[in-house]
Amino acid sequence: MDIVDTGGSTLVALLATDAWLQAREGIVALWRRFRPAQADEVTLALDETREEVLAARGDGDTRGEADLVRDWERRLRRILADDPEVAQQLERLLAEVRGSLPEAERPAPGPVFHTQVSGHGRAYVAGRDQHITER
Repeated sequence: MDIVDTGGSTLVALLATDAWLQAREGIVALWRRFRPAQADEVTLALDETREEVLAARGDGDTRGEADLVRDWERRLRRILADDPEVAQQLERLLAEVRGSLPEAERPAPGPVFHTQVSGHGRAYVAGRDQHITER
């Protein structure tokens, strides 16, 4: 998992917490530094995303929340392509904001898989699509 995957999901999760203003300010500052012409647009997008993620959580709409994560992953991927320094600043920002939250409000980490196989057993583990062709 890279900073785009963790950044998108962490950002969307943070927007549904008390730390949303801090996360918003940090992301907007990042855009102002690396893509200043888009900073106002990103500010509006973050505010809209907050409203949408709160509504999705209220309705139990996990698919809607996943769509918001993918949207921010795309945005982050584009800004990260411009300058590798963005990744370092994004990681620092997200760690700082995550760390300021009370334990109960911290976004859950990504999935952790544990497998145990014995004998002739096989384990197939995937975080996304998996295609297995055996004969």
